[in-house]
Amino acid sequence: MTDNPTTGTWSAPGRVNLIGEHTDYNDGFVLPFAIEFRTAVALQTRTDGRIRVTSSFSSDAAEVAVSDLAALFPDRRDEVPEWARYPLGVAWALLEATGVDVASVPGVDLSFSSDVPVGAGLSSSAAIEGATASALNDVWGLGLDCVSLAKVGRRAENEAVGAPTGIMDQMASMLGRADAATFLDCRSLQTESVDLGFAGAGLELLVIDTKVTHAHSTGGYRERRASCEQGAAIMGVPALRDLTVDDLARAQELMDDVTFRRVRHVVTEDQRVLDTVETLRSAGPRGIGQLLDASHASMRDDFEPSVAALDLGIDPTRAAGAIGARMTGGGFGGAAIALIDHSLVASVTAAVERAFADAGYATPHIFTVHPSEGARRDV
Repeated sequence: MTDNPTTGTWSAPGRVNLIGEHTDYNDGFVLPFAIEFRTAVALQTRTDGRIRVTSSFSSDAAEVAVSDLAALFPDRRDEVPEWARYPLGVAWALLEATGVDVASVPGVDLSFSSDVPVGAGLSSSAAIEGATASALNDVWGLGLDCVSLAKVGRRAENEAVGAPTGIMDQMASMLGRADAATFLDCRSLQTESVDLGFAGAGLELLVIDTKVTHAHSTGGYRERRASCEQGAAIMGVPALRDLTVDDLARAQELMDDVTFRRVRHVVTEDQRVLDTVETLRSAGPRGIGQLLDASHASMRDDFEPSVAALDLGIDPTRAAGAIGARMTGGGFGGAAIALIDHSLVASVTAAVERAFADAGYATPHIFTVHPSEGARRDV
């Protein structure tokens, strides 16, 4: 490799899902927003047709010829360190999506750094994917738009990593806007930017990272997705998106209890997303607390991806005056969110920390997040 000048630096944000959990891969509705914590990638071109990825958060590096990506993914993905499957998978998916001649694109060094908490349900993976996709799209001259890049990120995560996630995280990371959430129809991929107005209402969104890590490519997530697919098949619809609350009585008659409760969560959660968008527009953010609470109860009792530490992160926030609170992300660990008055940040934080200490848990990482800009070129 020769000493080429750095071509540039790109970044993409993590995201918080305000409401709409496990609805994305059921063709439903979600309401996430990009956050200020980002993953950055510095890209330097190289002349030998190879792609090398390194990061500040892993000692594992990976290098492969660009022309060998098609042989590596998806069948030989285990030959690559797990974190490196995200950026290398994006490179592979970009080439697959565009059909570009691999001999026509330069090799690259990609060096990553990130302040998105890993394993906290804030989609550090989509941040890596968004930064990579944006950088390579520009440097390789592929000309893809943000939605196409989000699709590339999803394919990389599904096939190169092996995590059967939907497209919400990638869309939120690519399309974020300051002080707004992205209302996404996961079937049509139509989006609307919905003003949140947290700052104007004197509100903060507090994240409680339980430090109980999770991984979507492991069992619990797959089992829930399989239950959803089974429920849709029983009801004779393409996806649970096609059911309404009025269909639940018939579903209960046809399904075992576990499958029914998984279905009930998704169907009612879709409705809660629609209700949250309407409430934000008509009454503002102080009106959505009960919807956040109901979402958490549905996740906890019907979908059951919660763990004790997540419930412990939510209950004290309500006792300390939160407007509403719920787990966010796929569950099985990760983070909770609470919508609170700005003046209560210190007292709510202290209440949660006391609850964790009393229960013998490690101190959670508690911080505020703010709706922020999506993927971009920085330098």
